[in-house]
Amino acid sequence: MNKPNKDIAIHCDSVSKNYKKVEALKNICFDVKRGEIFGLIGPDGAGKTTLFRILTTLILPDRGMASVDSFDVVKDYKEIRKCVGYMPGRFSLYQDLTVEENLNFFATVFGTTVVENYELIKDIYQQIEPFKTRRAGKLSGGMKQKLALSCALIHKPSVLFLDEPTTGVDPVSRKEFWGMLQKLKTKGITILVSTPYMDEAVLCDRIALIQNGQFLKIDTPKSIVTQYQNKLWAVESDKMHKLLIDLRGNEMTRNCFAFGDKIHISSPLNPTKGDLKTFDKNKIEEIILNNGHKNVIISEIEPSIEDCFMQLSQK
Repeated sequence: MNKPNKDIAIHCDSVSKNYKKVEALKNICFDVKRGEIFGLIGPDGAGKTTLFRILTTLILPDRGMASVDSFDVVKDYKEIRKCVGYMPGRFSLYQDLTVEENLNFFATVFGTTVVENYELIKDIYQQIEPFKTRRAGKLSGGMKQKLALSCALIHKPSVLFLDEPTTGVDPVSRKEFWGMLQKLKTKGITILVSTPYMDEAVLCDRIALIQNGQFLKIDTPKSIVTQYQNKLWAVESDKMHKLLIDLRGNEMTRNCFAFGDKIHISSPLNPTKGDLKTFDKNKIEEIILNNGHKNVIISEIEPSIEDCFMQLSQK
């Protein structure tokens, strides 16, 4: 029997989960190092929450094995529940209890007190402490987020699971929240966080891009971006919806997606004969103008994590 690797906080080996005919997870394999912020990046329905529920012992995998803090998620579920903190996607605290009452309740459940572990949550809790007598259901989105994180940390977990913690939260609170995670990392806590926001991927040490229950890529955000194999352009015109249709309908366009107020299109760095021919800025402009567009703006750009995700998802 192999000894557990003490440097690995989370281990998954061929984990799969089905819901009737739907494959929610397909042979998921990955490790999370201790003290690492590891991100699961993907859209709704990609399988992020299912994986979180398996790792926090709320549901069983159909196949494969997984461990958290060297404990098996099936055999050692009681031990795992003592050493992890879990913040689910939906606000799940007691809405009729006050901020203070919620925090005291969760401390009691884990056999500790707020005083004993206050230093761990101090930077977070101090921001909502002035409202400690307010009922949790009456808090703003950002305040609910801070309370939920405080309750997940109050028993001093070694591994923290955060399932889409910033969904529906304003940009300022999102930025503050990620600042809190960086401070928690310095205290040695391993963090597994999921998000549908691609811009949050760069804030993680490593990420896994996930779609339809499968990992597309696991690496550092920087490495994933540098591996992007295509040239990339941002395109605008006076008729953006028509522009998207025209570009997608052209045989020379490989990938074409709407990104905010622009359209991103790509082609190989070294097009070969018979493979999109020669596809450059002039050719793009020619295609657009021939379709009756005006006020055309074309600029070559550097890819983002979202561009990499879209490229990988097409393979």
